Amino acid sequence: MKSGRPRENVTDDSTGLPRQRISVLRLGHRRERDKRITSHLGLTARAFGADEVILAGEEDESALETWRTVTTRFGGSFDCRYEAKPMAWLRKFAQDAGDGEPGVIVHLTMYGEPWRAAVGVIERNRPMVVVVGGTKVPGEVFRLATHNVSVGNQPHSEVAALGVFLESFVGPLEESEYFAGGEIRVVPSLDRKKVITSDD
Repeated sequence: MKSGRPRENVTDDSTGLPRQRISVLRLGHRRERDKRITSHLGLTARAFGADEVILAGEEDESALETWRTVTTRFGGSFDCRYEAKPMAWLRKFAQDAGDGEPGVIVHLTMYGEPWRAAVGVIERNRPMVVVVGGTKVPGEVFRLATHNVSVGNQPHSEVAALGVFLESFVGPLEESEYFAGGEIRVVPSLDRKKVITSDD
């Protein structure tokens, strides 16, 4: 699903000010073994403020369709696509993120610098890609990364790492504005399920 927003001209929906475009690159997807976790990675990327998820590994239209459908139903602007040559794409991004300037590459790994320290020094004026690996991440990713970032040094889910990192880096979203235009809107409630649809 295309948002129509050029890479170098993304604005913060709540302030109207320019902000960097954030992509999430999912490496090493295996269609049968990783379907659920990859699906949740894309949903987490969308929910916590990324602009795009890029799927790499085995091509999987069902994951892309899930992300497109959720965006249509729940609103907002979110792109998703498949990248057949992720390392070549990442090398190019490291040199030119689409505006003639190098992009910022954040690699989420349990071997990186602590995320609480990293979020304060990561550049915010250039497009960024957050790399989330699969079973085995090529060593070149560590070398290409502007920042290798660890959300803790214990084994846990890459979905959790992505959610924690994006929430700390992007900050809270004004959901009614950021996810405008959907068919469904969930209204927070202490004691019941409250949903507004486009038919209401």
